[in-house]
Amino acid sequence: RLRQRDLFAEVRTVFSTPTLQAMASAMQISKHEIAIVPPNLIGPDCTAITPDMLPLVDLTQAEIDRIMLSVPGGVANIQDIYPLGPLQEGFLFHHLLESEGDTYLQRQSLFFDGRAQLDAFLVALQTVIDRHDILRTGIHWHGLSQPVQLVQRQAPLPIHTVTLDVEGDAIEQLHARTDPRHVRLDLQRAPLLSAYIAPDPHSAQWMMVLLSHHMVSDHVTVDVIVAEIEAILQGRDADLPPPLPYRNFISQARAISVLEHETYFRHQLGDIDEPTAPFGVIDLLGTTSDVAEAHLMLTDDLAQRIRDTARGLGVTAAVLFHAAWALVLNKCTGHDSVVFGTVLSGRMQGTSGADRVLGMFINTLPVRIS
Repeated sequence: RLRQRDLFAEVRTVFSTPTLQAMASAMQISKHEIAIVPPNLIGPDCTAITPDMLPLVDLTQAEIDRIMLSVPGGVANIQDIYPLGPLQEGFLFHHLLESEGDTYLQRQSLFFDGRAQLDAFLVALQTVIDRHDILRTGIHWHGLSQPVQLVQRQAPLPIHTVTLDVEGDAIEQLHARTDPRHVRLDLQRAPLLSAYIAPDPHSAQWMMVLLSHHMVSDHVTVDVIVAEIEAILQGRDADLPPPLPYRNFISQARAISVLEHETYFRHQLGDIDEPTAPFGVIDLLGTTSDVAEAHLMLTDDLAQRIRDTARGLGVTAAVLFHAAWALVLNKCTGHDSVVFGTVLSGRMQGTSGADRVLGMFINTLPVRIS
């Protein structure tokens, strides 16, 4: 009902207002503040870009000129320039830290009955790329005072045709060619996706591996891309809603000053002088290719007990899992106060239409539990 009334509240508003009337008032103010997003001043006929045309980022003319030289098609192909989101900055840090592969490179495998179906899919995917600014975005940092993301007006999907050995397993060969532990995308080249296609030597099928970088997509983004491709293939592209710009989220995320963020976290974490490192293991750089994952399926009885307990306490099941993880870290570290990271969705922070905007809307933040 709140969404239907176009009202949005930050989490802190819900917990800091004692009555519904007070919360409604705060939400109206929040809605007004969120709506104020500086317009994109780079028009389609623009022949030059100056610092005053970039309201979301501070760049010198020399920096802007350096960026324009690195974009295919120059200024005519530049639609927008703005800063990175918080987690995007972290992704870039890890990308620069690694020399082989990319921890945040995602891979999806698809199979088609024939080349015609594959080509139709690729055309639909390019249509989705053309619709959404974040899918035409590259990251630039060389010679700049701060990294920025640049939206191109046109960004053709790179398509690589792979010749497979008749003797080997087809999909294994294609996976070996696209292994994220060894393959990297050029983050400066939009789109941050790449398609590797190959005919199956043993059938009429065609296979495709689609690489995409987490820099421009989260789980919701992938779902929206799939849904739009399906609609286009079914001839329902006229029913697709107008695309919403990712720049609105960046504008909102940077509305609070860095100083305010730093002051808050110094207050929360200022007395922590040692990392929460299980068994004292701290040096994990360069070990991303050796990550092993363990999965445990909960029984129906335990899952129901967790839900019942959470409901009785007035919290979500996620709160219980966080508390349990804190106890695990307490036993593995001997610390009475543990700090660990958790993943949060920025789609709940009041951005209008956030459930259908493509882009990276998640962030990792520290949780401290004593």
